[in-house]
Amino acid sequence: MAESSTALKTPLYDLHVELGAKMVEFAGYMMPVSYPAGIIKEHTHTREKAGLFDVSHMGQVRLIGPDAAAALETLVPGDILGLAEGEQRYTLFTNDQGGILDDLMVTNDGSSLFLVVNAACKEQDIAHLKQHLSDRCEMQILEDRALLALQGPTAAKVMESFAPELNKLTFMKGAFATLNGAECFVTRSGYTGEDGFEISVPADQCEALAKALLAHEDVEPIGLGARDSLRLEAGLCLYGHDLNTDTNLVEANLKWVLSKPRRSGEAREGGFPGAEATLKEFADGSSRKRVGIQPEGRAPVREGAEVLTLEGEKIGEITSGGFGPTVGKPVAMGYVATEHAAVGTKLKVLLRGREIAAEVVPAIFVEHRYFRG
Repeated sequence: MAESSTALKTPLYDLHVELGAKMVEFAGYMMPVSYPAGIIKEHTHTREKAGLFDVSHMGQVRLIGPDAAAALETLVPGDILGLAEGEQRYTLFTNDQGGILDDLMVTNDGSSLFLVVNAACKEQDIAHLKQHLSDRCEMQILEDRALLALQGPTAAKVMESFAPELNKLTFMKGAFATLNGAECFVTRSGYTGEDGFEISVPADQCEALAKALLAHEDVEPIGLGARDSLRLEAGLCLYGHDLNTDTNLVEANLKWVLSKPRRSGEAREGGFPGAEATLKEFADGSSRKRVGIQPEGRAPVREGAEVLTLEGEKIGEITSGGFGPTVGKPVAMGYVATEHAAVGTKLKVLLRGREIAAEVVPAIFVEHRYFRG
């Protein structure tokens, strides 16, 4: 694929090329979609051993100051004030209607709140933060840092050879550590459903660390193609597909993101954009719901495919779909009318003009293997 003259490059661009990656433009960056082994082998390797992902295109931001947590709570439905040092939380930026502007990770690193936001949304997210929080806390845009993800059942063994103390971390916890001589901030989290770590590393030391990790016999480089199939099998949403400004956390089946202190009748009820609409829908229920959908046969069903009742009435749409290498069959998620959202409901999906039998299933197709201690 021809490179865009305007596309940005991560600090690992040259290494991706050296490793034979197929590079594509994604969210304004030239990124590896796959390596010579191919997407299915990369996917399987991550499920069986450890895969290394370059996610340096994501946005990294620090919010600093005694009012940072209270300030951020005015933009998200999560409990940020309750985040203890070293704790991480998944949350959402919402608009005044309760629609989702982006999803993000927030970690209390002890001296600041460390945010990771999606690459495609990071400019608007940073503008959003500056507009609403600049008078309440200091904001640092970490443009001099890269981000790596090491994912898979042997990721902990690999990390132990670099910083044994990190294996004390449990899922959704973070700590500072020195890896290969680089001062890093590491969280035990990821986007595959596997145990793993995300590593914020100085950009100028990223390639050396990546090479050191890849030198371990269990580690292989993994591209965006396998990253997508891994997250889909794990039932994890992709912003711009499964989540957008036309969806809210209730219909997205993310009610748990509305932390208990922010719910109706609790200590810090609401207080985020779209809270009134969100709390009402939380109490009353939504007209549609994100569900897992299992098509019959071997053909993957892609985003945009219509979901029908057995009588042929359109009741929803696929938002993510593909082939699940671990489960050995197509997997998909999408939104359907709530009255058809119960697990076991028989449906049909329109695939290139043909009606394919399908069934509503739990959205998690592969059991999560996060390390909870």
